Amino acid sequence: MAPGPWQTASVVGIRPETARAKTFRFRLPEPSEHLAGQHYIVRLTAPDGYSAARSYSVASPPDGSPEFELTVERLEGGEVSTFLHDDVILGDELEVRGPIGGWFVWRGDSPALLVGGGSGVVPLMAMLRLARRRQQSRLVRLVVSVRDPESLYYREELPGPEATVVYTRQAPPSEARAPGRLKRDDLEPALMDEAIAYVCGSSGFADAASDLLVSLGVPVGRIRVERFGPSGP
Repeated sequence: MAPGPWQTASVVGIRPETARAKTFRFRLPEPSEHLAGQHYIVRLTAPDGYSAARSYSVASPPDGSPEFELTVERLEGGEVSTFLHDDVILGDELEVRGPIGGWFVWRGDSPALLVGGGSGVVPLMAMLRLARRRQQSRLVRLVVSVRDPESLYYREELPGPEATVVYTRQAPPSEARAPGRLKRDDLEPALMDEAIAYVCGSSGFADAASDLLVSLGVPVGRIRVERFGPSGP
């Protein structure tokens, strides 16, 4: 799907997700329907003409409104993420372009196995929210791998019968599973016949998760992968 032109979007909401991640809600002049799994490019331009742009996945489900949400992790040395975290306030206007992407998308009408590592949960959350909004939760299973409870995005909203959280470094006292990397046993209960698997995270996580899915019998042609930046479990 070809991206549209650059547009000016107003920042209408900012909320923290973790100590290093915030969700920004943008409003466009006109509705711009996105699909769960797509992303927008955010561009900053300095007075001298220098510009920097980064892509961020949409966290909100499609709803036909001119608003959408991007969850952004603050990366040290990241020109765009540090500006968003440190300088952007409600009412600011930023240049955005999108929505972009046609491969890593879920339209809400077929089984989907969602496997995320760290900040890779963002586009998968758009899919989970879409399923819940349509009362089609039976179609999705989400397995997200994070270092510890404080690193879990959307931790007030994410828990539910469709979602499993795997802690790799430190788990809450109530967690029966010992901390450790994602394993076959974590994914096997989430398998569904004919499901497309959507894997998102760091390159290392994406490769490891994809290998586990293949070892469980998921055909390679049913695995779609999107690699994020340095964040991961």
